[in-house]
Amino acid sequence: MISHTTARQKAKDIVSQMTLEEKIDQINFRAPAIERLNIPDYNYWNEALHGVARAGVATVFPQAIGLAAMFDEDLMTEVADIIAIEGRAKYNQYHAQGDHDIYKGLTYWSPNINIFRDPRWGRGQETYGEDPYLTARLGAAFIKGLQGDGPYLKLAACAKHFAVHSGPEADRHSFDAVVSQKDLYETYLPAFETAVKEADVESFMGAYNAVNGTPAVVSPTLIQEILREDWQFKGHVVSDYAALEDVHLNHHFTETAAETMALAMKVGCNLCAGNISHHLHEAINQGLVTEEEITDSVVELYTTRVRLGMFASDNPYDQIPFEANDSDEHHARSLAAAQKSIVLLKNDQLLPLNKQALSSVAVVGPNADSLEALRGNYFGTASRYTTFLRGIQDAFLPTGRVHYAFGCHLYNDHAESTLSRKHERESEASLPVNIQMSSSHVLDLIQRLKANKVMQGMCMVQGIKKPCSYRRSRSDY
Repeated sequence: MISHTTARQKAKDIVSQMTLEEKIDQINFRAPAIERLNIPDYNYWNEALHGVARAGVATVFPQAIGLAAMFDEDLMTEVADIIAIEGRAKYNQYHAQGDHDIYKGLTYWSPNINIFRDPRWGRGQETYGEDPYLTARLGAAFIKGLQGDGPYLKLAACAKHFAVHSGPEADRHSFDAVVSQKDLYETYLPAFETAVKEADVESFMGAYNAVNGTPAVVSPTLIQEILREDWQFKGHVVSDYAALEDVHLNHHFTETAAETMALAMKVGCNLCAGNISHHLHEAINQGLVTEEEITDSVVELYTTRVRLGMFASDNPYDQIPFEANDSDEHHARSLAAAQKSIVLLKNDQLLPLNKQALSSVAVVGPNADSLEALRGNYFGTASRYTTFLRGIQDAFLPTGRVHYAFGCHLYNDHAESTLSRKHERESEASLPVNIQMSSSHVLDLIQRLKANKVMQGMCMVQGIKKPCSYRRSRSDY
């Protein structure tokens, strides 16, 4: 694969032809075209947590926490390779049509290798769980699959969110994660270190939160000392969306956007995923930053683009056709991943069911026919969905009858209508049906779910975890 050194020299040649204004424009994630240099516009924001996301139909794999439950590095790499093939297929088609919009590029902001320490976070489903070692192994496997081993990067992976980003979600834009050195190096950093040293990840995303008093996106300790000096990271660093704005607006670490952007350039946060990069003009005029420091960041960004083969004429990935997306072969591997992700916690001689001995079954619960439970978040559009209910119906009908009841809402008192009494779907779920447990057991189950508000803390189905005792905070970024 093209080395960082070779790509950086090519990037320097390209950037040396840019004016200061053009370089400042390139610091934003919505990088505009430079027509005189034949450089098209480019948007760095793309998502691929468990399949190419937000870009139309794609093969959708189990949510990240479900993929972790496979405990299979090789299959994780295969999953990521399929995602990379489909990402390239989409990019080639969009690029040929001159469509360079968001979610249609080659720099993918995945995987999320944060540690899922507290279930109240609400976004733990994006991670590989609470174990630093497992997260490190699976994160490296995913990155290797996404980036490939060809002459150029197949896609550019991004290790996020650096660092100590595990909630609370509602306060993420101002929260200061105070962490001991022992906990930092034993819990929160190992997966990121492995991503650099073993998987040669191409980019890092700085977190919203501060770490021990300094916003992560402008932390000299995290970005300069640990990431670039200790680990010898060679790629570029991007902020989480609007995280640089948080530096002055919510952390109050700087006073102005110009000061924030100047600090970002000095520390090495190269790409502004947000809307304040233009304040570098003010920063230059005020003597807060030099053109050389801005140039260094643009070179880092273009090194990645060179490593992706975006300026090459011999890139084999340019030949991946759109038909490679959402193929039957990819569907089969998604099914294999889903099957391997299932974890049976308990079996009181109930499974496997004897289909011939049953005349009917009951499927009860708010996730039984939920597309959201299949999609997770940061999801693509599957060409076909099979919910729990639909799958059981396909397997059981027409030899028997399948009874379905919503039962209760996942976290609200009313399942459908606030005009009703609370838990208005409970009686339907407790109707007697001819299954291998008595209706009293069904009623007991519903009562226990109700009493626990669908299990206090978290309710997990197919790797989908949702906070049940309070509404979710925004999780768009």
